[in-house]
Amino acid sequence: MSPRDPDHALRLAAIEHVRGLDARYDQLVPLAVLRAGFPYAGRRVPFNSFQSGIFRPRVMSGTAALSLYTTPPVPGKPRPYDDDVAPGVGGAFTYHYRDARQDSVSARAAAARDNATLVAAFEQQAPLIWFVGHAKKQYQPLAPVFVSANDPVRRVVELQAGVPVADLIPAGEPASADLRRYATGEARVRLHQTRFRAEVMRAYARRCAICRLHEADLLQAAHILEDRHEHGEPVVVNGIALCAIHHLAYDRNLLGIDPDGVVHIAHRLLEEVDGPMLRAGLQERHGEGILLPRKRSERPDPARLEIRFGEFERAAA
Repeated sequence: MSPRDPDHALRLAAIEHVRGLDARYDQLVPLAVLRAGFPYAGRRVPFNSFQSGIFRPRVMSGTAALSLYTTPPVPGKPRPYDDDVAPGVGGAFTYHYRDARQDSVSARAAAARDNATLVAAFEQQAPLIWFVGHAKKQYQPLAPVFVSANDPVRRVVELQAGVPVADLIPAGEPASADLRRYATGEARVRLHQTRFRAEVMRAYARRCAICRLHEADLLQAAHILEDRHEHGEPVVVNGIALCAIHHLAYDRNLLGIDPDGVVHIAHRLLEEVDGPMLRAGLQERHGEGILLPRKRSERPDPARLEIRFGEFERAAA
């Protein structure tokens, strides 16, 4: 944290509030919630305009930005800016300058002001919040992040995740390069997993593939093959939208899904007598087909299903 930044207390308030929202909404915060801003010194301060990617609220007295945002992807269309993880050692994220070179004079002037606040954040090493869009009106906040490199020729910067216990102490020593590399790697994993969850929910129209439950707070993105498996990538074809009970049953091999998308319930559960939840929730699902995404390219990979179903059969045996 640079001593030149006069907005340290405001940044702390913003980061603390947004980290609370991140936990409350399981890393996918609704845009409407973010638009409400955060409380500071008796007023509400906006996190971001969510119109231009680089943002510094008027209440700030310093020159560095408070937050960045990357727009959610639209299926079939490229993002306006290709903000993502940069290649190479350290795995820093790439973030682009605001580009208004084809726009009006006033738009170009606004873009220049925004870009100047991004460069100031680099020069002052001020902690930022980065809102990464994964689905329509849903953003994952990463905070704190720091601009670790600036390339005015390519008009990009590199971002690294900070370590809150070190990087947010006013007079403390910032986190070491190794700690920031580790934190950035962890942030990269979280980004990919959250993007996976958002894409799976979209593909299945936010319904459980087994019982068709539509309650968002009870839906989860289940991996067909675990992360540690060589084919366990966080991609849509390795995922199925399941409610919490069916996800747990799937993970515990009490429920299996064969390569044809047919549900199988473990024999010991089929023979149990316990009540309506077991009967309607599991036993009566035996032999049913799962709900499939409309797009064939997003449907579960039969090869992955076969590997996973083999694990279910071995557990049942």
